[in-house]
Amino acid sequence: MQLIKPMKRLLTFLLLFVMSATVAFGCSPTGGNQQQVLSIYNYASYIAPEAIAQFEKENNVKIQYDTFENSDALYAKLKQGNPGYDLIFPADYIVKIMVAENIIEPLNLNNIPNQKNLDPKFINQSFDPGNKYSLPYQWGTMGIGYNFKATKTEINSWAAMFDPKYTGKTAWQDDARYTLAGVLMYLGLDPNTTNPEEINKARDLLIKNKNMIAAFVPDTGQALLDQGEVNLTMEWSGDIFQVMKENSNLRYAIPKEGTVIFSDNMAIPKGARHKELAEKFINFALQPEIGAKISNFTRFGSPNKAAIDKGLIDPQDLKNPQIYPPAEVLGKMKFLEDVGKATALYDRAWTEVKAGAGK
Repeated sequence: MQLIKPMKRLLTFLLLFVMSATVAFGCSPTGGNQQQVLSIYNYASYIAPEAIAQFEKENNVKIQYDTFENSDALYAKLKQGNPGYDLIFPADYIVKIMVAENIIEPLNLNNIPNQKNLDPKFINQSFDPGNKYSLPYQWGTMGIGYNFKATKTEINSWAAMFDPKYTGKTAWQDDARYTLAGVLMYLGLDPNTTNPEEINKARDLLIKNKNMIAAFVPDTGQALLDQGEVNLTMEWSGDIFQVMKENSNLRYAIPKEGTVIFSDNMAIPKGARHKELAEKFINFALQPEIGAKISNFTRFGSPNKAAIDKGLIDPQDLKNPQIYPPAEVLGKMKFLEDVGKATALYDRAWTEVKAGAGK
């Protein structure tokens, strides 16, 4: 997919990291005037640049910041061995897979006292009981970003992604689990199903509606939407809210059929050279003031209860039911889970979707 005109926020973000990430992987942590280098692997535009600058200044370190496009890309790279990262940001179900495959290290929670600031509902979850390997970073939902100027009506259902009036003007995530999850929920099915017939129903619906689809996008649907190349896109909540600040025609909808809720987490990969420094960064990110800076920048939900209790989260975001949904809406959401051997069924279905759609 072509890169399109970048947004101001992304330019600012990238400029900061081009300036700060000038030291190569593997620099000596000691000796001379060399600074330690903390190597981070995360989504783009998923942390406040001023938080990075503050950590570098307070700890006399440099941060090397690399980005991935989706959870599959993160997992695929780390599965082959750690190329030099100290801190990664895997999604909930990916944490469980990485633990099972010995890809991430146990945390020394004694080095992370600010875990006390986290909301209890985001800790000790089934994918990582006791938070032995990860701590929550941000949370949010997968929904539909849309251009109200084009739709001329509010969107509230996955059905809009199959409406013929948007032929050639919709985009889906280039991610098997998340896109198929959305379609499964539209069909009234479990997004974590291991039933081949149900997975294939979702596959077939996407192929049947291939003319609707402009692109499968690697977490860049918000950019296509902002530029008018699509009218609707399946995208993460915060990504849409970031571009909404600059484009008043854009909206975000949580589909009435339900959707995926996610918790992205901070974890340390096996072979990390600077494990204690990574834990220091995790503790830093869990300070109420820093947690608020991050969420106010990303426009995702904060798991930092202390930041919310202290009134540090943007009050407009906190009152927005699309960012912090009410209980009855959350009740229709599901976390993705590790589906074990059925992962192969999703991968096969996804290959067939991409081939059938010709994208």
